[in-house]
Amino acid sequence: MILKDFHIHWARPDLFWAALPYIGVAALILLYRLYKTNRVVTFLAGPKKIKQVLQHYSYPKMLFKIGLFLAAMFFMSIALMRPQWNETDRPIAQEGRDVLIALDISRSMLAQDLKPDRLTFAKNKIKELVNSLKTERVGLLLFSGSTFLQCPLTDDKSAFNLFLDAIDVETISSGTTAIEKAIQEAIDQFKKTPERKNKLMVVFTDGEDFSSNLSQIKQEAAKIGLHIITVGVGTPEGAPIPLYDRNRKQTGHQLDRNSNVVISRMNDGILKRLAEDTGGIFVPITQNKDDIVKIKKFVVSFEKEHFEDKNIKQFEEQYHYPLLISFICLALEWLL
Repeated sequence: MILKDFHIHWARPDLFWAALPYIGVAALILLYRLYKTNRVVTFLAGPKKIKQVLQHYSYPKMLFKIGLFLAAMFFMSIALMRPQWNETDRPIAQEGRDVLIALDISRSMLAQDLKPDRLTFAKNKIKELVNSLKTERVGLLLFSGSTFLQCPLTDDKSAFNLFLDAIDVETISSGTTAIEKAIQEAIDQFKKTPERKNKLMVVFTDGEDFSSNLSQIKQEAAKIGLHIITVGVGTPEGAPIPLYDRNRKQTGHQLDRNSNVVISRMNDGILKRLAEDTGGIFVPITQNKDDIVKIKKFVVSFEKEHFEDKNIKQFEEQYHYPLLISFICLALEWLL
């Protein structure tokens, strides 16, 4: 954090408050020591004969030395706060990879074979993945029967997480899942930057798919060099799909035509084939971080590419000035 005050920017203002108690304790100890010393000197020599008995003893001088020592500590604390001024623009070369993350928001993602449900579990995994990809630009696609770009490619991880947090039960689509539409949207997005050599897509879905043209879309993805990482969300055993009312209260479970409860299971077959056909990998979602490690390892195996240079505001460090004052105070205290 950088705070601005009187045209001086402080990079670590918290360290001043951390050091302040030590300055206060030092002041109390030194003043108490001076008080005790002065009492002993007064008792032994008498208030009128101190200068005659102890020629080098001076109460004002000792008090001044204490002031110099405390001033030195104070300016050391100022230096710890890292005062800065003289603002300049500094170009930063950005390198990384573009990773488009697609999240299934069909109703089956509300199944609770992962706690608290598949959607929430997948969102938490996406946050872990994005936080681990420090230099990559990430984007967010939402898909079910249709697809829309929730967050364009960005290096602002905080903004990405805000878009991700906005997804909840109300975002869930009642339609069926069509992975082909998510891939087509990813292809369209990457075509906007044809100079990019590496095109990466991570699809979080339970694999329940009703695409009618997935085979052709996979060929088009392979043609432009789109590598698809599929993440299987759910378990083979599956779970019922809950239904909610407008107040987000569960009203029951989804039923089929015969009024039987529908059990949604993770379909890894289609996800494995999709990953293989596009030069990606299939990763089943896990309770630990094994899945994130595998995805990151695959992503970083691709060469970094240069992004547009970014100018950042930078201030020159000026901590040496208060350090110099602190040194002068200590030198004077030692000489007196």
